Amino acid sequence: MKAWLLIILLLPAPLLAVEKLQVLALFSDKAMIAVDGRNRLLRAGESSPEGLHLIHADSHEAVVEIDGIRQTLQLGRGVAASYRKREPLQQRIVMGNDGSYSIQGAINGHSVVMVVDTGANTVALSAEHAAGMGIDYLRKGRPVMVQTASRVVKGYDVRLSSVRAGSIRLQNIPAVVIEGSLPEKVLLGMSFLSRLHIQNKGNLMVLTKSH
Repeated sequence: MKAWLLIILLLPAPLLAVEKLQVLALFSDKAMIAVDGRNRLLRAGESSPEGLHLIHADSHEAVVEIDGIRQTLQLGRGVAASYRKREPLQQRIVMGNDGSYSIQGAINGHSVVMVVDTGANTVALSAEHAAGMGIDYLRKGRPVMVQTASRVVKGYDVRLSSVRAGSIRLQNIPAVVIEGSLPEKVLLGMSFLSRLHIQNKGNLMVLTKSH
């Protein structure tokens, strides 16, 4: 597909398998957790390079999530990761009459229709989209200039807590909010797609997430 925009970003590495977790220290909304022997200090809402997401912490316990599985961990207690190997999650998308691949999904829990765009470096949404989702890009975003198909426009780099395309959901996704009402639909770019395997089979696109 034609690239609607081009932004140079560092994309997140694929999530790695985790075998053992151990809480080393607990604080208010912060925890030190050993992930397969590597010490990670996380604040609530942050994720480790291995894909461990800290949801909540206090002086008694830490609530974490990894690969969609939530656990409550206590200080000093080691936990063997009993995540069973599951079949890869697939999402099929049929090409529309206009030659694009549109899919119903959600951003930060807000329902939205997205267009798959492998030519876009990142997930892209308009300022109107962002306002409707409560994304405070003006205060929390970083100003950037965005090259669209026709001109250079102002945008803001942001981080999305979660992006769901059909049945596939990923967390902590880089995105750009573009001033104005364009793009008309959210563009599902490579900051999301690079963490999946993409296949084109005629008029069918298959997105695969490995667990």
